[in-house]
Amino acid sequence: MRGIEEVVRAAGYDLLISTHAPRPGASHPLGEHNTDGLLVFTDSLSEPELVHLRRVKFPVVLLYQSAPGGLQTPCVTFENKDGARKLVDHLIETHDYRRIGFLAGPPGNEDSYWRELGYRQALEAHGLMFDPALVTTGGFDYQEALDAVAGWLAVGLPLNAIFASDDESASGALEAVRRAGKRVPEDVAIAGFDDVPLSRHLNPPLTTVRAPIEETGREAARQLIHLIRGGRAEPLVLLPTELVIRQSCGCQ
Repeated sequence: MRGIEEVVRAAGYDLLISTHAPRPGASHPLGEHNTDGLLVFTDSLSEPELVHLRRVKFPVVLLYQSAPGGLQTPCVTFENKDGARKLVDHLIETHDYRRIGFLAGPPGNEDSYWRELGYRQALEAHGLMFDPALVTTGGFDYQEALDAVAGWLAVGLPLNAIFASDDESASGALEAVRRAGKRVPEDVAIAGFDDVPLSRHLNPPLTTVRAPIEETGREAARQLIHLIRGGRAEPLVLLPTELVIRQSCGCQ
């Protein structure tokens, strides 16, 4: 939100924010009748609403989600698959972890889908067989991830490392390992994704992937303003991510 506001204010626009959840048959409070354009976060508008806005040529830019149903609606996001691939490559190549669990995000979440794909590609590239038992849902949620990892450890699932699809679930995984009387990274290494401010203050500090969240907001606002002013927007803007090495993976 900080990135978005910075750009729209500088361009002379006011920013309206709605946290209205989509409901069947209900219209969204923001749209072509009271705004100049919309930035749409994941799942905050239904597909029929997006189709309608495209049909009336209303300026819309999507954040963190592809346009549904072949719509040519611009999208701004970051490189989830590449970031996940680099992280899992590091766990395998630097530390020789062979049994790496993956904590997925909420079902149907596009970021989680691409991060899991990067995880799978890294395994395949190193000749490691994908094991469905090593994948469960962390839900981008501390408690859900804690419960999931506690379940793994309770049944004695053999694993060397856990790649959580976001830092929130990574922190839940870390706590589950600690409660089981194990050490991070000596017994189980843990890594996350996003590099939120909390990640560097965990014990041990979290190895993760830095996602350019604020810059994504800026770029989405820039693309939307291009559309509002009669210009063209890029169909897809994919911003790079960066591997951040800290101690939770076993590095010093």
